[in-house]
Amino acid sequence: MKQLTAEERTLAEGADQQAMLDRTLRWANINSGTGNLAGLATMAGELANAFAELPGEVSLEEPARVTAIGADGAEVEKPHGRHLVLRVRPEAQRRFLLTGHMDTVFPVDHPFQQCSWLDDDTVNGPGTADMKGGIAVILEALRLFETTPQAAQCGYDVMINSDEETGSLSSAPLIERMATGKFAALTYEPSALPDGTLAHARGGSGNFSLTFTGKSAHAGRNPQDGRNALVAAADCAVRLKQMQHRDLPINPAKIDGGAANNVVPDHAVLRFNIRPKTTAAAEDFATDLKALLEVLEKLHEVSIHCHGGITRPPKPVDERAQKLFDLVRDTGAALGQEIGWQSTGGVCDGNNIAARQVPVVDTMGVRGGSIHSGDEFMIVPSLSERAALSAVLLSRLASGDVL
Repeated sequence: MKQLTAEERTLAEGADQQAMLDRTLRWANINSGTGNLAGLATMAGELANAFAELPGEVSLEEPARVTAIGADGAEVEKPHGRHLVLRVRPEAQRRFLLTGHMDTVFPVDHPFQQCSWLDDDTVNGPGTADMKGGIAVILEALRLFETTPQAAQCGYDVMINSDEETGSLSSAPLIERMATGKFAALTYEPSALPDGTLAHARGGSGNFSLTFTGKSAHAGRNPQDGRNALVAAADCAVRLKQMQHRDLPINPAKIDGGAANNVVPDHAVLRFNIRPKTTAAAEDFATDLKALLEVLEKLHEVSIHCHGGITRPPKPVDERAQKLFDLVRDTGAALGQEIGWQSTGGVCDGNNIAARQVPVVDTMGVRGGSIHSGDEFMIVPSLSERAALSAVLLSRLASGDVL
């Protein structure tokens, strides 16, 4: 383990916890649920002002077009908020990517809207851990990093998207462009456990909507003339579950459709999620799903339209990624922080970054827990802990053959 140099110790001690806390609380009191476009615009403005303190150019990028399937089977466009981007020293040969998200899972009408203190070191609030505290850590870590001579040797991009909680569909092309060619990436989701444990390898995730179109008929007079879309959808759900195996959890989640009891339903929509643990499992599923739908169309004499797909590829940890994990662990140890890791079935933007063959650690944010619930909390001292960790880590990544 490399001990801290005098310069690194000074760097770590410079983290301004009160400034980070003030920002986190102010941002957490702004509702920025993924569907609250006004709240996201307010949040994006706050972030643009905050990140303008760093060198480089801040911009708000337009979201890519995203569609979804409604309960009636119609494809509808889903609006999204803009994504914040900061580019610093784009001409540098060695460049990093730091990412976060400004959206939360709490809509504007959710009762969980304000912060409150649980004790002297713990604050309860929407997005405090996931991940407005993490955004505060990014800003402070980069502020500290910019005071070092190593900073001039490299460049970096920051991307804070507005739709991570719903799969980053409108920011996926942006993530792909920004990740390409980067030396390493850090994503500021909260730690996997309150003790600071990092998420290691991740499975992937895909969401699908299957629209079944049959033929309506009277259930008593001429049912033989009908083609029951609801039965076809139910049959599909059962068969999908039977396709599940160790490397491919499958969750049929919802069926929309049906009609009056005396009508053969001619319409249904089946929604399901898959969690492929390997790239091979994801590729095999695409082939198997196509074959299944062909069988069901012939058997039930219906047509089936597939919408969606795998939006989070599986994230294995290769040799370079493991070196980055080791560097985070060793840097933490030098700072007196014990950091381990564990694999998880959860997904995040780290999956998309890793798909570009970029080593990434994607739980560099604050320590906390109970995310996605009204009990979400952030451990306040972790603001300065994680900012110090990232600042020293960036200075080490900026110089030498560390990966």
